[in-house]
Amino acid sequence: MAANIKGPAIFLAQFAGDQAPFNSLEAITKWAARLGYKGVQIPTFIGSLFDLEKAAASDTYCDEVKGICADAGVEITELSTHLQGQLVAVHPAYDLQFDAFAPSHVHGDPAKRQQWAVEQMKLAAIASRKLGLDASVSFTGALAFPYLYPWPQRPRGLIEETFTELARRWKPILDVYEDHGVDVGYEIHPGEDVFDGATFEMFLDALGGHKRCTINYDPSHFLLQQLDYLEFIDIYHERISAFHVKDAEFNPTGRQGVYSGYQSWTNRAGRFRSLGDGQVDFKAIFSKLAQYDYNSWAVLEWECCLKSPEQGAAEGAPFIADHIIEVTDKAFDDFAGGETDHAQIRSMLGLDR
Repeated sequence: MAANIKGPAIFLAQFAGDQAPFNSLEAITKWAARLGYKGVQIPTFIGSLFDLEKAAASDTYCDEVKGICADAGVEITELSTHLQGQLVAVHPAYDLQFDAFAPSHVHGDPAKRQQWAVEQMKLAAIASRKLGLDASVSFTGALAFPYLYPWPQRPRGLIEETFTELARRWKPILDVYEDHGVDVGYEIHPGEDVFDGATFEMFLDALGGHKRCTINYDPSHFLLQQLDYLEFIDIYHERISAFHVKDAEFNPTGRQGVYSGYQSWTNRAGRFRSLGDGQVDFKAIFSKLAQYDYNSWAVLEWECCLKSPEQGAAEGAPFIADHIIEVTDKAFDDFAGGETDHAQIRSMLGLDR
């Protein structure tokens, strides 16, 4: 019997803050549950919500975290290591900006920052298993993204070397995830070297098809690239381990298109929206995922350029719930069928004359 998509769930990163109910795991999970969410995706880089080092070292702490979530009425869907994954591979052009993703003692030292990020990723594999999770979500990082547009002409071999190096950095990390039975669902995202299907295939090939290299499917990034996000599911469904439910819209004009002219998020041709306010066809997406027996979580990621996070979160739970398909275990024409009769089949085909 086919399984249903689980949800609704919510990624807590964009909601965490200094004020209640967003400043502790206990308070924010109760807030999420009151809105109708059944699951929470926990960012491992926000100390007020989760202590990654402690989780990797302590079964007792993990039991406490699970207990807090259970008391609120939610499950943990995945751990997020987006910021740490980003720091596994950073082009020097982004060093100053990405130092903010790491603790101050590694600022200004890219090698130490990367070492810290790699260790964080490995800790998340251990913590995920202690929490009983089979998947996590992250970024790949980027070495070649400044060379995205082929002008000036890229030297031959630059992209090949990029993915060779990216795989060299990630394979030992993924091996730790394999040891603990946890997938890494990479969010395929502009700003990462893996930003579409073609680049995911290059990464996967460089990794030798590593079992734990999977996808956190987020259609908003595909719509803004004008990529067919439904066919993407047809092609890569076997590798999709997680799902960010995020909306977006693309409204090109005579002044700007996909690159959006360095404009602010509000003034871009392509921009993120709250669920139902953009152009993503979620009915078709949920249908495709149901067709391919995706049975993990549908997780709201809120990043709207107009609507408040509180309103976006309140509207997100019923939106996701309304789109989850209760998968049928019957065929619509079962009533007209009967037992299989092999002799009758051969007779119908004229094979026994």
